[in-house]
Amino acid sequence: MLQRIQTIFLALVMIGMGVFLSFPIWFKVSTDGEQQATLTAMKLTHQMDAVRTNIQPVYYLLILAILVAAVAGYAIFQYKNRVLQSALCAVNSILMTIIIGLVIYFTYYSTAKLFDETLPGQYDMGFYGLVASMLSNVFANRFIRRDEKIVQQSSRLR
Repeated sequence: MLQRIQTIFLALVMIGMGVFLSFPIWFKVSTDGEQQATLTAMKLTHQMDAVRTNIQPVYYLLILAILVAAVAGYAIFQYKNRVLQSALCAVNSILMTIIIGLVIYFTYYSTAKLFDETLPGQYDMGFYGLVASMLSNVFANRFIRRDEKIVQQSSRLR
């Protein structure tokens, strides 16, 4: 049935990934204010001054985020097969862990060489959308397993 609590959490996974795709993930501004770096789901931008800008595409973040949202959307409609639904949530957890790893790699290792190695930068709204998606996915998987346990116990009583 679609009116289960895990449906809401899986929808929150999709919404969180939309926030991840729509908003900047991370930014860093130098102490003199002349340089800044911004990470979005599509590109890593390093602006040296008003004229020079270096853009590095990171389309794999975009592809992984769309894949996570698609798997969550597919999992919503697999309510008759709770084992498959739980497996899809596990796949989403793995994909979101990969996304978090890539974001941390870019924020701490790739951009640390650009300017002001002592400044860590700040995470923005897109990152928090990813974190909310991960938590929602954990809760969805928990409620799916709880439903499966209830069904198994009711089958045992027959």
